[in-house]
Amino acid sequence: MYRLAIFDLDGTLLNSIGDLMSACNVALAHFNYPLHEEKDYKQFVGNGIYKLVERALPIEDRGEECVKEVKAVFDAYYKEHSLDQTRPYEGIIELLTALKAEGIPCCVLTNKVQAYAKELVKHFFGDLVEEVIGQREGIPTKPNPIGVIQLLESYKVAPSECIYVGDSNVDIKTAENAGVDAIGVLWGFRDEKELKEAGATYLAKDTHMLKTQILGEYK
Repeated sequence: MYRLAIFDLDGTLLNSIGDLMSACNVALAHFNYPLHEEKDYKQFVGNGIYKLVERALPIEDRGEECVKEVKAVFDAYYKEHSLDQTRPYEGIIELLTALKAEGIPCCVLTNKVQAYAKELVKHFFGDLVEEVIGQREGIPTKPNPIGVIQLLESYKVAPSECIYVGDSNVDIKTAENAGVDAIGVLWGFRDEKELKEAGATYLAKDTHMLKTQILGEYK
């Protein structure tokens, strides 16, 4: 059984792709750029909002100033609409409740801006999640392992006692860089092939399987 469970947020705990897509398409439309479909946004996300906006823009318009202008419109819209469509995936609240009952602290490490991440976690999960680390100015984002290392130190847990749960190669690489095991969830934004190739320790098709993996009961 692991003694600390760290989760990615978007695509792992929360299905937020609809609100992210809406905010980005609103921002793109504001500047008359082409819009994208949900399947495209599932590939754009994973490295923070700046990279999301950059990937959504035409290649010739990905300069820093242009990205910042579009991102400002995204931020203004998303601030007011981040809860329109976003919901926890099926079984997530029950999973977090079960882990808390077992005495396993659950934390979130995400590339979403920290203010947004904390608001969403508090709204949907309350005290089921003990700590939230999001994107902060001047701090490297995932797959840099600094957030995992910070949580290991905070909870006085060895890397071998920690599991990181996510839905993309960014998450699996984050775990690898921190020296912790990784579970790739199959209900998120990326597919099984990506997670396998990234080197996930386990794959979870649903939250029941994920719980057994975290508790060390997986067969």
